[in-house]
Amino acid sequence: MTQGVDHFQPPPAAPSAAAAEARLRADFAARPRGQRLLVAFSAGVDSTYLLAVAQQERGEDVLAVTADSPSLARSSLAEAQAFCAERGIDHRLVRTDEFEHEAYVANQGLRCYECKAALFRAMHGMVRAISLDGDQAYDLLLGAVVDDFADVRPGLRAAAEAGARWPLVDAGFTKQWVREASRGLGLSSWNRPAEPCLSSRFPYGEPVTNEGLRMIEAAEAALRFAGFSDCRARHHRIGDGRGFLCRIEVPAAELPEVLAQREALQAALHRIGYTFISVDLAGLKSGGFNQLLRAEAP
Repeated sequence: MTQGVDHFQPPPAAPSAAAAEARLRADFAARPRGQRLLVAFSAGVDSTYLLAVAQQERGEDVLAVTADSPSLARSSLAEAQAFCAERGIDHRLVRTDEFEHEAYVANQGLRCYECKAALFRAMHGMVRAISLDGDQAYDLLLGAVVDDFADVRPGLRAAAEAGARWPLVDAGFTKQWVREASRGLGLSSWNRPAEPCLSSRFPYGEPVTNEGLRMIEAAEAALRFAGFSDCRARHHRIGDGRGFLCRIEVPAAELPEVLAQREALQAALHRIGYTFISVDLAGLKSGGFNQLLRAEAP
């Protein structure tokens, strides 16, 4: 049974990727045959690896579920669909209702919680719709790893409240071990940069909007086209919405290349709708806005 994350202490990281994978496969092998495993699948590094191993071990018991949310980049959705089609994995898209909840849109610190709560509400609803309940047991699986518990992750609390499980944590997977094990399985996702949901590009306190999500997605596509595979386009309102600032984050070593392409990037981001463009001199920091939540913690 998954524990509430307020008091959850993940097991120590496994000594190696091989040891973690052995634990994970043993976990899947020990589950009753016929138990359906619904994997929350975003096409990211962790969920791709979890889904691949689950299918290898449990075959048709596995169902991939992707939230077709405005905060999911269309490129990620296409990757998820292609991965499942290539491997013959039953893949379902579910509509989520996070934008109907004021706490999500207001973005005061509970956005991630509301997002995951919406996902698991939709997954439970899908189970009822396709009649997996009754005598057929099922588990909702999330691709969290040990590292996730070192940061502010309200979404993990929502997952725990929904009864979801995180087999990679139970097996002792760190992000490094997931990448190493993914490479061993020949998964092209092994070196994919982390790509949190698009809503994470809004600073806490600024409302999440569909217009902003589309601008962020287009800006990051432009940055990747320019050669910056690991990037963030942080979205800031200026003058209460009179204009928008795009704050570019790339690894510190790539900052000179951003400046070398300054004119082309500036033109591309202006076309998207950004009035101002800046470059963060600190470089890329995944989950950078979470420092604002940590500063508020008692």
